Amino acid sequence: MEDTASLWRTDPTTFRDVVINRQALEAALDGDCPPVERVRYLALLGRDAEALDEGFKLLPDSPDRRELLLVLAQIHQRQYRWHEAAVLHEKALRTVRSPEEEAYVRHHIGRRLFDEARFRAAADEFQWAADLYRVADQPELAEENRQAMRHALHVHSADQGAGRPAYELS
Repeated sequence: MEDTASLWRTDPTTFRDVVINRQALEAALDGDCPPVERVRYLALLGRDAEALDEGFKLLPDSPDRRELLLVLAQIHQRQYRWHEAAVLHEKALRTVRSPEEEAYVRHHIGRRLFDEARFRAAADEFQWAADLYRVADQPELAEENRQAMRHALHVHSADQGAGRPAYELS
């Protein structure tokens, strides 16, 4: 199977996953695709109902429960089902066993909050993830989350300067 970087990426401005090569993604689904990646690829291709169905069927016995929960949360997130995504994020948090694992989940929570236009709260989660990655001796990931935090704060400041009501921001 191809390296996933050639199939999809996360846009650094919106924190949303973007398909790079749709045909390769579809071909990967027809090949020997691991179950969690299959759910992710179905979702990336916009086949959300199928992805949710397969994902929730896999969930009870999945050896990669945390990642599957995060993928399912992203599907709900893209459908603007914030509460359902938040519940799955909380379940994913309960699976962590190390600062690095918690940082990974916090990063995903930050992405959801950013998508909800809760930019200040997103910045807080990215900062939390950065601190946890620093403790876990993952300086590149810590810096990536500091950059995400700065971006979220920049967007938050720009929105406040545009006169949007505060209740829309958090």
